Amino acid sequence: MGVNNKEYKTDINVLSNASCTTNCLAPLAKVINDNFGLVEGLMTTVHSYTATQKTVDAPSAKDWRGGRTAAQNIIPSSTGAAKAVGKVIPSLDGKLTGMSMRVPTANVSVVDLTCRTEKAVTYEDIKKTIKAASEEGELKGILGYTEDDIVSTDLIGDAHSSIFDAKAGIALNEHFIKLVSWYD
Repeated sequence: MGVNNKEYKTDINVLSNASCTTNCLAPLAKVINDNFGLVEGLMTTVHSYTATQKTVDAPSAKDWRGGRTAAQNIIPSSTGAAKAVGKVIPSLDGKLTGMSMRVPTANVSVVDLTCRTEKAVTYEDIKKTIKAASEEGELKGILGYTEDDIVSTDLIGDAHSSIFDAKAGIALNEHFIKLVSWYD
């Protein structure tokens, strides 16, 4: 919601809300793209373990790493979340890709989006723009914003799809930025 809901057609028989990671990344990518032009980006989700992961080391049909115990390892994995954003925001199709690092936390995950913008922009201006988007318009209630010194457990139960962490991001220059947004 808030990203492509205006494209909704009533004759659609099946509607997918994609994944939790896609729902975190899409509002963030939309704000950046709409305001500064998102040229390209790499996304990493630091993702709490899921029910599909192993509680003890065991064979995995998918890959060797996927068979390792979830509660004691950081496990690199694939994700289609970044590519899925291009399906809901066609102007971003082919501009994003990503990966997942499954970590031994039971709840709350975080997206790290490193991207290049078309327009020159300061990190302060990015923060102001994301804050404004979180307070009004179609992303209000979907995109959150914080300048608090939070950690993952602080966000358990937060209803926002994406909570932008203003203190966690950085900029290398006026076109290359790293943005961090949490989700439960």
